[in-house]
Amino acid sequence: MQKRFVVLAILALALVLTAEKGRAADMQTIDTASPQEVVDGMANKLVRGVANIATGWLELPKQIYITCKEEGAAKCVTVGPLKGIGMTLVRTASGVGETATFFLAYPGFYDPLLDPAYAWQKE
Repeated sequence: MQKRFVVLAILALALVLTAEKGRAADMQTIDTASPQEVVDGMANKLVRGVANIATGWLELPKQIYITCKEEGAAKCVTVGPLKGIGMTLVRTASGVGETATFFLAYPGFYDPLLDPAYAWQKE
């Protein structure tokens, strides 16, 4: 029984390490990307930043709606607006950051600072 457990643990560890190695090989960096992919990444980051600056205010009604749906009417009236104001500030600030640093391949390879990338996307 113990031998079977040890063998299964070794196989599971090998599977995890292989998956991580494959994932690391698939990750794109500024060194491995073509010039077109770099320009596309910059453009996407710039557009995402400008969009988040312009639509950051959408977080207010979005957070109120999500709070009402998940936590009920009492928290909808009290917690929802606070979460909405906070997320409005965070989304707008991340838009400013992405717009100001669109030429840098950070974080990752021009990945968004927030998840979801836009206010209108589902969490």
